[in-house]
Amino acid sequence: MSHKPSIAIIGGTGALGTGLARRWALAGYPITIGSRSAESATVSAQGLSALLSEKGVSGRVAGAENVEAARAADIVVLTVPFSQHAGMLGHIRESVQGRLVLDTTAPLVPPRVGTVQLPQAGSAAVSTQEALGDNVSVVSAFQTVAADKLQALHPMEGDVIVCGNKREDCARVIELVEATGMRGVYGGPLANSAASEALTSVLITINRQFKCQAGIKLVGLT
Repeated sequence: MSHKPSIAIIGGTGALGTGLARRWALAGYPITIGSRSAESATVSAQGLSALLSEKGVSGRVAGAENVEAARAADIVVLTVPFSQHAGMLGHIRESVQGRLVLDTTAPLVPPRVGTVQLPQAGSAAVSTQEALGDNVSVVSAFQTVAADKLQALHPMEGDVIVCGNKREDCARVIELVEATGMRGVYGGPLANSAASEALTSVLITINRQFKCQAGIKLVGLT
């Protein structure tokens, strides 16, 4: 079995973080759940360990405060709401130097979450790169995926657009996408994340209209 990188999920007790943690842990990735409270992270990690045991899967799961979680992992995944995004970047900046950071942030600004409201930098992911510096490789993905569907562990269909300035790091994230049961597709440089982030608000509007949890699927790929 090939070595799987360890993953720290910052904001890992939230809906999206929980769903990703479950899928990756079941796929054999070592997981550290990060939270503002080490106690909350530990409780969440215990719950995930129990799920693995129930499924007959062996795995390594831990919980820690966000900074400590980031220091412990090969790949750091940011799953906090946009309202906490800038503050969290400042909090973990030193602990993620030299790492791959996967940013799942969609710039949703209540109460108009169904309206596209991209930040001044052009996208949340570009803001992340600017805040963390050139010694961090930021890749963007998962903005168009419903957290509830990830948590439910049912088979998923659909595509995830992966954007980043280093193709090799995008390839690593595409492997993580595939471990969740979906297809990852390289979507170009990090600036192109603006399209995926904007699609989140579009999907929210569609899902409200049809009372569903629609995602995206790209056609014509070979």
